[in-house]
Amino acid sequence: MKDDMYTTVLDWINSGRKVALATVIATWGSSPRPVGSQLIADDNGAFEGSVSGGCIEGAVVAEALDVIGHGKPQRMFFGVSRDQARSVGLACGGEIEIFIEKISAGPWLTKLTELSQVCRGACLITDLKTGNKIVVPLDTFDQRKELGEDLAAAVDRIQAREKNFTMTLTGRPCFVHGIHPPPQMVVIGAVHIAQPLVVMARLQGYDVTVIDPRCDFATKNRFPDVTLIEAWPADALQKLQLHGRTAIVVLSHDPKLDDPALKTALASDAFYIGALGSKKTHAARLERLQLTGFSKKTLARIYGPVGLSIGAVTAEEIAVSIMAEIIQKRRMGE
Repeated sequence: MKDDMYTTVLDWINSGRKVALATVIATWGSSPRPVGSQLIADDNGAFEGSVSGGCIEGAVVAEALDVIGHGKPQRMFFGVSRDQARSVGLACGGEIEIFIEKISAGPWLTKLTELSQVCRGACLITDLKTGNKIVVPLDTFDQRKELGEDLAAAVDRIQAREKNFTMTLTGRPCFVHGIHPPPQMVVIGAVHIAQPLVVMARLQGYDVTVIDPRCDFATKNRFPDVTLIEAWPADALQKLQLHGRTAIVVLSHDPKLDDPALKTALASDAFYIGALGSKKTHAARLERLQLTGFSKKTLARIYGPVGLSIGAVTAEEIAVSIMAEIIQKRRMGE
């Protein structure tokens, strides 16, 4: 699933469904879902997404149906009283505020979905009184000159990967939401470990590409639900859009494939680069790369041996350790 629901919203609207969007705009204490989590509901009560991990979805969908009927945005607050906690399923001490609005097709929604289709991020600013919205692409400063100092600063905070937040702009309460392209995983080597790894990555919302020049390895039978590129890794990587939400995992265990791929990966903004191999193999790999001009600081970006140290033995266990390390790096920066 992508980080945003807006492409699905537009699909639902285009199919004739009336749609409401619920967004978590603030939390305090214990909350099962972070700020920015979203749920969409249609006029028949069908819904997709989550604002609480299942705790308050029923109440939110019921309110969404009312909002679809009268068209006025609503802010819902679930507090900490014991009776209310029992009725909506919040953890003790948890508070959550949700903004529910009816969504109609419009220029802002078209712009968001167009940016999503080309993997460009955006900052979406919503007026919590009216539901009016401003969309600012994150990779251009052209429009920011017209935004004013406070709004431009809000966009810059999202650009810096800060969490979604509420703020007052020109005297009005607003929610500032970063809409980022889905994370990307590029796997070098269509080997056994790659098979469970790509399944886990897809469950985490990653767009997955597997690269291997060996036609017997890179087959749709072995990797049915990912993009397959039958080419030399270095050449294939140069044609991909590698960005700060890209994880590159080198698994072929063949220096002819691994080393050129790592050279290209190190020149990218990928947030994670991992390489399979023992400590001895990895040390030899680093020596080879250092001889080609890479500094020790640059080479320190490579996680090797790849994966968290959890005693993994089987291909599936190794895949778990790799996915866990990627999650740790993405979420904690460690």
